[in-house]
Amino acid sequence: MTRHDVSSDCRDVGQGGNPSAQTRPLYRRIKDALREQIREGALKPYQQLPSESELMARYGVSRITVRQALRDLHSEGLIFSIQGKGSFVAAPRVVQELKWLQGFAEAMALKGFQAWSKVLLTREPHPDRDVARALGLKRTDRVVEIQRVRYLGREPVSLDVSFFPAEVGRLLLEADITGDLFPLLETRCGLRLGTADLRIEAVACPAGAAMLLSVTPGAPVLQIHRLTRTAEGMAVDFERLYYRGDVCQYQVQLHRRR
Repeated sequence: MTRHDVSSDCRDVGQGGNPSAQTRPLYRRIKDALREQIREGALKPYQQLPSESELMARYGVSRITVRQALRDLHSEGLIFSIQGKGSFVAAPRVVQELKWLQGFAEAMALKGFQAWSKVLLTREPHPDRDVARALGLKRTDRVVEIQRVRYLGREPVSLDVSFFPAEVGRLLLEADITGDLFPLLETRCGLRLGTADLRIEAVACPAGAAMLLSVTPGAPVLQIHRLTRTAEGMAVDFERLYYRGDVCQYQVQLHRRR
Protein backbone atom coordinates (compact mmCIF):
# COMPACT_ATOMS: atom_id res chain seq x y z
CA MET A 1 0.00 0.00 0.00
CA THR A 2 1.36 3.39 -0.98
CA ARG A 3 1.52 5.86 1.90
CA HIS A 4 -0.39 9.07 1.21
CA ASP A 5 1.71 12.24 1.20
CA VAL A 6 -0.02 15.19 2.84
CA SER A 7 1.97 17.58 0.68
CA SER A 8 0.25 16.15 -2.41
CA ASP A 9 -3.09 17.59 -1.30
CA CYS A 10 -2.62 21.11 -2.71
CA ARG A 11 -4.74 23.52 -4.65
CA ASP A 12 -4.27 26.57 -6.82
CA VAL A 13 -5.60 29.52 -4.86
CA GLY A 14 -4.65 31.96 -7.64
CA GLN A 15 -4.19 35.04 -5.51
CA GLY A 16 -2.96 37.73 -7.87
CA GLY A 17 -0.25 35.57 -9.37
CA ASN A 18 1.77 35.53 -6.17
CA PRO A 19 4.02 32.47 -6.66
CA SER A 20 4.09 31.71 -2.95
CA ALA A 21 0.27 31.65 -2.77
CA GLN A 22 -0.58 29.75 -5.96
CA THR A 23 -0.39 26.38 -4.26
CA ARG A 24 -1.20 25.76 -0.65
CA PRO A 25 -1.40 22.41 1.18
CA LEU A 26 -5.04 21.61 1.83
CA TYR A 27 -4.37 20.65 5.44
CA ARG A 28 -3.33 24.27 5.98
CA ARG A 29 -6.49 25.49 4.25
CA ILE A 30 -8.60 23.35 6.59
CA LYS A 31 -6.57 24.40 9.62
CA ASP A 32 -6.78 28.10 8.75
CA ALA A 33 -10.53 27.94 8.13
CA LEU A 34 -11.23 26.20 11.44
CA ARG A 35 -8.86 28.51 13.31
CA GLU A 36 -10.68 31.55 11.93
CA GLN A 37 -14.06 30.13 12.98
CA ILE A 38 -12.73 29.49 16.49
CA ARG A 39 -11.19 32.93 16.90
CA GLU A 40 -14.26 34.72 15.52
CA GLY A 41 -16.56 32.77 17.84
CA ALA A 42 -18.43 30.83 15.15
CA LEU A 43 -17.10 27.72 16.91
CA LYS A 44 -17.44 28.20 20.65
CA PRO A 45 -15.48 26.66 23.56
CA TYR A 46 -16.37 22.98 24.08
CA GLN A 47 -18.36 22.85 20.82
CA GLN A 48 -17.72 19.71 18.81
CA LEU A 49 -15.98 20.09 15.46
CA PRO A 50 -17.31 18.39 12.32
CA SER A 51 -16.26 14.76 12.15
CA GLU A 52 -13.28 13.66 10.07
CA SER A 53 -15.67 12.22 7.47
CA GLU A 54 -17.58 15.51 7.27
CA LEU A 55 -14.36 17.48 6.81
CA MET A 56 -13.19 15.03 4.14
CA ALA A 57 -16.43 15.52 2.22
CA ARG A 58 -16.45 19.29 2.67
CA TYR A 59 -12.90 19.81 1.41
CA GLY A 60 -12.54 16.80 -0.88
CA VAL A 61 -9.38 15.52 0.81
CA SER A 62 -8.08 12.34 2.38
CA ARG A 63 -8.42 11.37 6.03
CA ILE A 64 -4.69 11.77 6.63
CA THR A 65 -4.91 15.39 5.43
CA VAL A 66 -7.79 16.15 7.80
CA ARG A 67 -5.88 14.56 10.66
CA GLN A 68 -2.81 16.67 9.92
CA ALA A 69 -4.95 19.83 10.15
CA LEU A 70 -6.47 18.66 13.44
CA ARG A 71 -3.05 17.75 14.84
CA ASP A 72 -1.79 21.26 14.09
CA LEU A 73 -4.82 22.84 15.78
CA HIS A 74 -4.30 20.57 18.78
CA SER A 75 -0.62 21.54 19.03
CA GLU A 76 -1.69 25.21 19.00
CA GLY A 77 -4.00 24.53 21.93
CA LEU A 78 -7.13 25.46 19.96
CA ILE A 79 -8.83 22.06 20.13
CA PHE A 80 -8.76 18.92 22.25
CA SER A 81 -9.84 15.36 21.57
CA ILE A 82 -11.92 12.91 23.58
CA GLN A 83 -11.34 9.30 22.61
CA GLY A 84 -14.36 7.86 20.84
CA LYS A 85 -16.17 11.20 20.69
CA GLY A 86 -14.15 13.47 18.42
CA SER A 87 -12.53 16.89 18.57
CA PHE A 88 -13.80 19.90 20.50
CA VAL A 89 -12.92 23.58 20.70
CA ALA A 90 -10.66 24.24 23.67
CA ALA A 91 -11.43 27.00 26.10
CA PRO A 92 -8.86 29.79 26.28
CA ARG A 93 -5.94 28.66 28.39
CA VAL A 94 -6.62 29.49 32.01
CA VAL A 95 -4.01 31.25 34.11
CA GLN A 96 -3.88 30.71 37.87
CA GLU A 97 -1.88 33.19 39.89
CA LEU A 98 0.34 31.70 42.59
CA LYS A 99 -0.38 34.47 45.02
CA TRP A 100 -3.07 33.17 47.36
CA LEU A 101 -3.76 29.80 48.94
CA GLN A 102 -6.97 28.82 47.20
CA GLY A 103 -8.56 25.81 45.61
CA PHE A 104 -8.79 25.30 41.87
CA ALA A 105 -12.55 25.93 41.72
CA GLU A 106 -12.16 29.07 43.84
CA ALA A 107 -9.49 30.41 41.48
CA MET A 108 -11.48 29.54 38.35
CA ALA A 109 -14.69 31.10 39.69
CA LEU A 110 -12.87 34.43 39.95
CA LYS A 111 -12.12 34.17 36.22
CA GLY A 112 -15.66 33.22 35.24
CA PHE A 113 -15.08 29.48 34.78
CA GLN A 114 -17.09 26.74 36.47
CA ALA A 115 -15.00 23.84 37.76
CA TRP A 116 -16.27 20.53 39.09
CA SER A 117 -14.82 17.18 40.14
CA LYS A 118 -15.43 13.51 39.54
CA VAL A 119 -14.40 11.35 42.51
CA LEU A 120 -12.51 8.27 41.34
CA LEU A 121 -11.88 6.59 44.68
CA THR A 122 -11.49 7.07 48.41
CA ARG A 123 -9.58 4.71 50.67
CA GLU A 124 -7.52 4.50 53.87
CA PRO A 125 -4.09 3.06 53.03
CA HIS A 126 -0.84 3.17 54.95
CA PRO A 127 1.16 6.17 53.67
CA ASP A 128 4.18 5.69 51.46
CA ARG A 129 7.48 7.20 52.56
CA ASP A 130 6.94 10.61 50.94
CA VAL A 131 3.39 11.00 52.24
CA ALA A 132 4.38 9.94 55.75
CA ARG A 133 7.30 12.37 55.80
CA ALA A 134 5.20 15.26 54.48
CA LEU A 135 2.37 14.75 56.99
CA GLY A 136 4.64 13.86 59.91
CA LEU A 137 3.18 10.36 60.25
CA LYS A 138 4.51 6.85 60.75
CA ARG A 139 4.39 4.30 57.95
CA THR A 140 2.09 2.21 60.15
CA ASP A 141 -0.46 5.04 60.47
CA ARG A 142 -3.47 5.38 58.22
CA VAL A 143 -4.26 8.23 55.84
CA VAL A 144 -7.34 9.07 53.81
CA GLU A 145 -6.60 9.15 50.08
CA ILE A 146 -8.95 10.90 47.66
CA GLN A 147 -8.47 10.67 43.90
CA ARG A 148 -10.42 13.05 41.66
CA VAL A 149 -10.45 14.39 38.10
CA ARG A 150 -11.11 18.14 37.89
CA TYR A 151 -13.06 19.55 34.94
CA LEU A 152 -13.69 22.90 33.31
CA GLY A 153 -16.98 22.44 31.50
CA ARG A 154 -16.69 19.02 29.87
CA GLU A 155 -12.91 19.11 29.57
CA PRO A 156 -10.71 17.23 32.07
CA VAL A 157 -8.02 19.55 33.39
CA SER A 158 -6.23 17.81 36.25
CA LEU A 159 -5.86 14.58 38.18
CA ASP A 160 -5.67 15.25 41.92
CA VAL A 161 -4.46 12.66 44.42
CA SER A 162 -4.81 14.03 47.96
CA PHE A 163 -3.71 12.55 51.30
CA PHE A 164 -4.94 13.59 54.75
CA PRO A 165 -4.30 12.41 58.31
CA ALA A 166 -7.04 9.89 59.04
CA GLU A 167 -8.86 12.03 61.61
CA VAL A 168 -9.06 14.91 59.11
CA GLY A 169 -9.86 12.87 56.01
CA ARG A 170 -12.70 10.96 57.64
CA LEU A 171 -14.50 14.21 58.34
CA LEU A 172 -14.10 15.20 54.69
CA LEU A 173 -15.63 11.93 53.53
CA GLU A 174 -18.82 12.79 55.39
CA ALA A 175 -19.27 15.82 53.10
CA ASP A 176 -19.64 16.47 49.37
CA ILE A 177 -16.10 16.28 48.00
CA THR A 178 -16.90 17.14 44.38
CA GLY A 179 -15.98 20.79 45.03
CA ASP A 180 -12.91 22.40 46.55
CA LEU A 181 -11.54 20.71 49.65
CA PHE A 182 -9.99 23.81 51.22
CA PRO A 183 -13.36 25.29 52.28
CA LEU A 184 -14.30 21.90 53.75
CA LEU A 185 -11.07 21.75 55.74
CA GLU A 186 -12.04 25.07 57.25
CA THR A 187 -15.78 24.59 57.78
CA ARG A 188 -16.13 20.84 58.25
CA CYS A 189 -12.86 20.18 60.04
CA GLY A 190 -12.55 23.50 61.86
CA LEU A 191 -9.01 24.15 60.62
CA ARG A 192 -7.45 27.52 59.87
CA LEU A 193 -5.37 27.11 56.72
CA GLY A 194 -2.18 29.11 56.58
CA THR A 195 0.47 28.24 54.00
CA ALA A 196 1.36 25.76 51.28
CA ASP A 197 4.65 24.62 49.79
CA LEU A 198 4.61 23.83 46.06
CA ARG A 199 7.03 22.03 43.80
CA ILE A 200 6.21 22.25 40.09
CA GLU A 201 7.91 20.39 37.27
CA ALA A 202 7.14 19.41 33.69
CA VAL A 203 6.88 15.65 33.22
CA ALA A 204 5.67 13.15 30.64
CA CYS A 205 2.11 12.15 31.49
CA PRO A 206 1.86 8.59 32.85
CA ALA A 207 -0.41 6.27 30.89
CA GLY A 208 -3.04 6.00 33.63
CA ALA A 209 -3.30 9.75 34.07
CA ALA A 210 -3.29 10.30 30.29
CA MET A 211 -6.42 8.19 29.88
CA LEU A 212 -8.24 10.19 32.57
CA LEU A 213 -7.08 13.55 31.16
CA SER A 214 -7.81 12.65 27.51
CA VAL A 215 -4.23 13.28 26.42
CA THR A 216 -1.66 11.09 24.72
CA PRO A 217 0.59 9.07 27.08
CA GLY A 218 3.84 10.97 27.39
CA ALA A 219 2.24 14.35 26.62
CA PRO A 220 3.70 17.21 28.70
CA VAL A 221 1.86 17.89 31.95
CA LEU A 222 2.63 19.95 35.03
CA GLN A 223 3.22 17.76 38.06
CA ILE A 224 2.66 19.62 41.32
CA HIS A 225 3.42 18.45 44.84
CA ARG A 226 1.61 20.64 47.35
CA LEU A 227 1.81 20.44 51.13
CA THR A 228 -0.74 22.58 52.96
CA ARG A 229 -0.39 23.56 56.61
CA THR A 230 -2.66 25.22 59.12
CA ALA A 231 -1.94 28.69 60.47
CA GLU A 232 -0.37 26.88 63.43
CA GLY A 233 2.01 24.96 61.16
CA MET A 234 0.38 21.51 61.21
CA ALA A 235 0.56 19.60 57.91
CA VAL A 236 -2.97 18.54 56.93
CA ASP A 237 -3.00 17.94 53.16
CA PHE A 238 -0.38 16.50 50.82
CA GLU A 239 -1.28 16.39 47.13
CA ARG A 240 0.12 15.01 43.90
CA LEU A 241 -1.47 16.91 41.03
CA TYR A 242 -1.20 16.47 37.26
CA TYR A 243 -2.33 19.50 35.24
CA ARG A 244 -2.68 19.48 31.46
CA GLY A 245 -0.04 21.79 30.03
CA ASP A 246 -2.24 22.71 27.06
CA VAL A 247 -4.98 24.08 29.33
CA CYS A 248 -3.39 25.53 32.47
CA GLN A 249 -0.67 28.06 33.14
CA TYR A 250 0.66 29.38 36.42
CA GLN A 251 1.70 32.96 36.92
CA VAL A 252 3.73 34.45 39.74
CA GLN A 253 4.94 38.00 40.36
CA LEU A 254 8.47 38.41 41.66
CA HIS A 255 9.92 41.40 43.48
CA ARG A 256 13.54 42.51 43.41
CA ARG A 257 15.28 42.04 46.75
CA ARG A 258 16.51 45.37 48.11
